[in-house]
Amino acid sequence: MSSAAGRFRRIGAVAALAAAAAGGGSFLLLSPTIASSDRGPALDSIRSRVNDPQAVVPSRAVQQSALAGSSPASPLDVLVVGGGATGCGVALDAVTRGLRVGLVEREDFSSGTSSRSTKLIHGGVRYLEKAVFNLDYGQLKLVFHALEERKQVIENAPHLCHALPCMTPCFDWFEVVYYWLGLKMYDLVAGRRLLHLSRYYSTQESLELFPTLAKNGKDKSLRGTVVYYDGQMNDSRLNVGLACTAALAGAAVLNHAEVVSLIRDETNERIIGARVRDNLTGKEFETYAKVVVNAAGPFCDAVRKMVDKDAKQMICPSSGVHIVLPDYYSPEGMGLIVPKTKDGRVVFMLPWLGRTVAGTTDSNTAITQLPEPHEDEIQFILDAISDYLTVKVRRTDVLSAWSGIRPLATDPSAKNTESISRDHIVCEDYPGLVTITGGKWTTYRSMAEDAVDAAIKSGKLTPTNESLTHNLRLLGADGWEPSSFTVLAQQYVRMKRTYGGKVVPGVMDTAAAKHLSHAYGTRAEQVAAIAQNEGLGKRLAHGYPFLEAEVAYCARTEYCESAVDFIARRSRLAFLDTDAAGRALPRIIEILAVEHNWDKSRKNQELNKAKQFLETFKSSKNAQFHDGKHQ
Repeated sequence: MSSAAGRFRRIGAVAALAAAAAGGGSFLLLSPTIASSDRGPALDSIRSRVNDPQAVVPSRAVQQSALAGSSPASPLDVLVVGGGATGCGVALDAVTRGLRVGLVEREDFSSGTSSRSTKLIHGGVRYLEKAVFNLDYGQLKLVFHALEERKQVIENAPHLCHALPCMTPCFDWFEVVYYWLGLKMYDLVAGRRLLHLSRYYSTQESLELFPTLAKNGKDKSLRGTVVYYDGQMNDSRLNVGLACTAALAGAAVLNHAEVVSLIRDETNERIIGARVRDNLTGKEFETYAKVVVNAAGPFCDAVRKMVDKDAKQMICPSSGVHIVLPDYYSPEGMGLIVPKTKDGRVVFMLPWLGRTVAGTTDSNTAITQLPEPHEDEIQFILDAISDYLTVKVRRTDVLSAWSGIRPLATDPSAKNTESISRDHIVCEDYPGLVTITGGKWTTYRSMAEDAVDAAIKSGKLTPTNESLTHNLRLLGADGWEPSSFTVLAQQYVRMKRTYGGKVVPGVMDTAAAKHLSHAYGTRAEQVAAIAQNEGLGKRLAHGYPFLEAEVAYCARTEYCESAVDFIARRSRLAFLDTDAAGRALPRIIEILAVEHNWDKSRKNQELNKAKQFLETFKSSKNAQFHDGKHQ
């Protein structure tokens, strides 16, 4: 009886806070947003540059020259180290404030944690639960912040982001009431930032919406489900969009460029730049800046140790593993989230780019450049989701599996070293080196804004205006509509007829048109034109909508410099189906070789590198697992 009473006391707490939010707490729902009119000509100027259909990003050589052309007498205002979501966000925020900006990334834009995310743009629903039960206003502020930023991410890149309904199965009536009340309160708190209202579905309705959902689980019968909405994204394409938008706005962004050392002013010990190695050519150069922003994610301590080898650790790395399964595991347009599995972890199963992504684990890990998922973590996810499905969950169905490192952070200046934060930290523990770390994808924009504010203060910089990114749509977003794919389907073919009477099948089918429209936004017509006019309209992999034309387009306009850049970040083939990516490699390399003038030796090198990369994605074909049935 006492546990039941405790349960209902908790429901009472949720209901009370929900009532407060509905009544006197409405002022919380009205935090001010910055109207575009407040930003004036600066925003209009940036928008016209980004949205010009003829605009092309400066070449990689031009960007490298801009970085190398800086000097102690004529430095950049800001040099960003790291090309993930936060780093590219910092570059975009700084350049749109009228500052001179450079960015270098050791691998490729989004090559680390930013391409290995959950693909969700979280509104902070779990923070709300903590806020209620711990009566923690700090957690409640995190909810408001996440909701506001979620709304902006979706509005600024609607072609790459969308609302996704997520279903939580309930196996007793307490769970129904608990989750329904909690999510209704979440709706109230979200206010105008709400994507769609949450609602309860009966058992029968739930099974119609999610046919593979088990009617019996946890030795109990399903009592229905509660569905709420969160955001979903194509993470690495969003990250590449940030980099290219920053480049069009005037930032010198350079991937495959590694910081080998930081440069100090000999008189005052201030950090004034970096020595950089171009990893494609091996050549090194120096670039100077008034402030260096360290946005290297899990590797930010390695950058700080370039200044002080005894620097106190900020990063507490955590491993998150995800697997991809065939589409029949989840219906299109409906996710499944289980807030608490047997061991207390969250598990989810979401439709993503025509397949099903499932995860996640959360465990301590070492920091490595190419993290690999462990077999026991993959098996944990398979076992956890099998408790909620009628379909047999098989290891052989795993098309891809990957691990990402979350850079959970501690503030090096904090007295309490146990305060690991899922929020972000901005600090300047060495003059001229501002570090931004922690946080999450959803809040990349406000994290970047905070980092640029700190850089302006550190370098006494003089921006021409305030931050503009709140209302700045990314490349391909302005003018895009969900129906834009119909223009591609109607006006383009995938290949023109060849001479000699031979006809190549050339319908721009709906799947290909939708894919191009969502991946490239308003720039999709440029990709379709390449497919149509240059004989590059074939699919790269059976069963996937990726076209050969995308390889050429990405090489020309998105700084795609290697085969791995394409299969992992420009397209998502490695993440969706490791084996399909392997089969597509020879053709991808052929097209990139034409675009970048590679010789035979470089082509072989690219093939070997890409194969090694794909071996870290543990599909059923390349996994070493033995369960008595598979050898």
